[in-house]
Amino acid sequence: MPEMTLKAGLEAMDVAEYLRKHPQFLKDFPEIAQELVIPREHGPAASLTAYQLEALRARNQELNERLADLIGVATDNEQLMVRVHSLTLTLLRADTLVDTCRGFVAALNEDFDTDLVCLGLFREVADLDAPWLLALPQGHAALPEFAEFLARNEPLCGRLAQDKLDRLFGTRTGRVQSCALLKIGERGLLAIGSDDINRFHPGIGTIFLKLIAQALDAALARFD
Repeated sequence: MPEMTLKAGLEAMDVAEYLRKHPQFLKDFPEIAQELVIPREHGPAASLTAYQLEALRARNQELNERLADLIGVATDNEQLMVRVHSLTLTLLRADTLVDTCRGFVAALNEDFDTDLVCLGLFREVADLDAPWLLALPQGHAALPEFAEFLARNEPLCGRLAQDKLDRLFGTRTGRVQSCALLKIGERGLLAIGSDDINRFHPGIGTIFLKLIAQALDAALARFD
């Protein structure tokens, strides 16, 4: 039978700590279990066993919900990885710079359900005239509004200032409520605009965005 040393000023936390260290206490003193008041949200007090069972069921339900959330995230990530892989194959199959750019933007629109795309390249792009293309042979100097962004290597997600939106999307800026901005190595930048304000936000994961930008950078390197 466990020995309990009483002390002056014994507090509830002391009792709780003792019971944690002696889980067999109620087995040795069953009469105390009969006198305990088990909390209930509704109705009369239940037995300790019933209370423990309810607590376990609630904990099990919580774990099941968390597991379902994790499975959902894993499924979404798997689908994204398949799309990124498909986009990479599209880039590999393209034989020219024009085909690479067109295939890339088409894949973004079709597989990633993008609303607006702007592909800015620090070079001339002959034989390609598209509303989503910015040919910028002057390089970084052509985009002073993005000097701070171009000096870093991390994607930028969220709301963009109006002057930046105008530079990227021109007359189409009215549709853009959120935007993802990616640096394509030293070859340019990619902007993906959405009419959903929550599509791209500062806390969004960027690993897949980085993979897309890196794949495009590698594909464009063939035509330097």
